[in-house]
Amino acid sequence: MKLKFPISTAVAIAVGLIVLLGYFLSSDMLVGLRVAFLEWAVILAAFALMVGIVNLAYVHWRKTATAQTNSIYSFVLLVSLLLTILVVGWFGPSHEFSRWIFNYIQVPLETSLMALLAIILAYASFRLLGRRLNTVSIVFVITVLIVLIAATPVMGFDVPGLSEFRDWIVQVPSVAGTRGILLGVALGIIATGLRILLGSDRPYKG
Repeated sequence: MKLKFPISTAVAIAVGLIVLLGYFLSSDMLVGLRVAFLEWAVILAAFALMVGIVNLAYVHWRKTATAQTNSIYSFVLLVSLLLTILVVGWFGPSHEFSRWIFNYIQVPLETSLMALLAIILAYASFRLLGRRLNTVSIVFVITVLIVLIAATPVMGFDVPGLSEFRDWIVQVPSVAGTRGILLGVALGIIATGLRILLGSDRPYKG
């Protein structure tokens, strides 16, 4: 099979093999190269994040400048982004002003998103019962209701044993499912890495 980008493919395979061998072979040269390549990858990821932020600001600046629909939200995003960069860049991430932005803006936003997720989850549960009524869907809906009700007392009353049952659900079945998902993600990453090392996948050009 003729490679379309032989140089970039060879560089990617060589770097991947060096990093992989650096974990298994006790060679000072391989370990030094592995650490250097990983540090370069962190720097490249930081630059990629900066490029993403600049692109986000440019897109919303165009929406604001051309007065498109709902451009007020783009304007708010740009002002918030600029103020956050100025405050954190000038005072530092551990300053009182920076912590105020995090505690009184970021945390409430994340809390609102979690509340919205709970509402969407409850709505999806009832729709699931309407479309597919079986044992799995019934167990899923009951579990969702128990977790939501136990998180907040109903009408000021706390049902005895409900909080403990919710903690068991969160700590045992939920953790087991999370571990299964993480194992699947890890296997997918390994498979993708092997395909890149073998040259089957080439998510790069040049």
